[in-house]
Amino acid sequence: MNHPSPPPAPASVPCGSCGADLHFKPGTAALQCPYCGHQQKIGAPERRVREHSFAKLAQVKRERTRFVEQELVCQGCGAHVQGEGISFACQFCASPLVADSSVDPQVPPEAVLPFQVDTGAARDGLRTWARTRWFAPNGLKRIADAESMRSTYLPHWTYDARTESDYRGKRGEYYYVTETYTVTEDGKTETRTRKVRKTRWHPARGTVSRRFDDVLVHATTKVPEDHLARLEPWPLKKAVAFDPRYLAGHQALRYDVEPEAGLDTAKEKMAEVIRRDVRKDIGGDTQRIDRVDTAYAKVTYKHMLLPVWVGSYMFNGRSWQVLVNGCTGEVQGERPYSPWKIAAAVLAALVAAAVAVGLYLFFQDGPSETAGRAAGPEGAVSVQAAAEAAGQGPAAAGAD
Repeated sequence: MNHPSPPPAPASVPCGSCGADLHFKPGTAALQCPYCGHQQKIGAPERRVREHSFAKLAQVKRERTRFVEQELVCQGCGAHVQGEGISFACQFCASPLVADSSVDPQVPPEAVLPFQVDTGAARDGLRTWARTRWFAPNGLKRIADAESMRSTYLPHWTYDARTESDYRGKRGEYYYVTETYTVTEDGKTETRTRKVRKTRWHPARGTVSRRFDDVLVHATTKVPEDHLARLEPWPLKKAVAFDPRYLAGHQALRYDVEPEAGLDTAKEKMAEVIRRDVRKDIGGDTQRIDRVDTAYAKVTYKHMLLPVWVGSYMFNGRSWQVLVNGCTGEVQGERPYSPWKIAAAVLAALVAAAVAVGLYLFFQDGPSETAGRAAGPEGAVSVQAAAEAAGQGPAAAGAD
């Protein structure tokens, strides 16, 4: 199947009421005016999402793909973003953005997963996340209201393949034997028995097959891999054929992971599943895999854009990044620790500990000392009375 021609950059869609540019409204299939609220529906896609033969990738004439007319490049991390809004700071590292005049080939997007989470819901989720970060600086809590939070479509690759894997290994079966052993307790030696598990190994070989569908690979290095992974799973079946109108009022990041490198990553993910299939096919109580040889057939790919709210802020000279899944609202990101808040917490803990120790000593020593001091005069009277009774006090002296 031939790759479709890159979609042309759309002209701005004017509002039929006030003439302003319309923006795609998350959670709908419509464009909406940010000023007067007028809406214009996006019609049903004229085509279905298609897979493209990886074998024909080298034959595809790669042309410069502009989703919209304006392109910017970050002076810090090098991210290339495309969008209609005017931005002065990169959402990935907070560095300045300038006009992008470079020309390089790009595979056009085949599918897009439209935004479902709007600005309000994204900020609410981010505020909740920020409030639960212990010892976070105030900058993290202010990011939810900052203009650096931007709706951005991030590039991904998906791959399909049919695999057939020949393997060699061993099947382990457990069995138990009784062993005797001696122990010495209180100077006495005793002989005891115990059950010990052993493994009997048998050679195993065979073939497993699997059909992989939409193995997802991140196509950008501008976002930490682990943060993107924690945004998953994505409802990929809800993706629609690419239509530039879904990008109206939002931004899109160009990929910097080529489809060839993406396929290598996809094969690594497939290999993990294949090894699980092999272990299941070997059977037994435990397995050893010596070798797996996999053949790939009918490998296809597509370039897909996924929706993410991206925010960044500077703290101690470093850029920190926070992400919100534009479909589910899941929040992931980096967080710094405020040394001032940690120091204040430590100081408060020390003060609380000192107060607790002081109160403990007071109640341990204070009452006994007070009782001793109160008993002094009474003790003197008692001693005097005893002396008089024995004829040793002043009264006795007078009697002499």
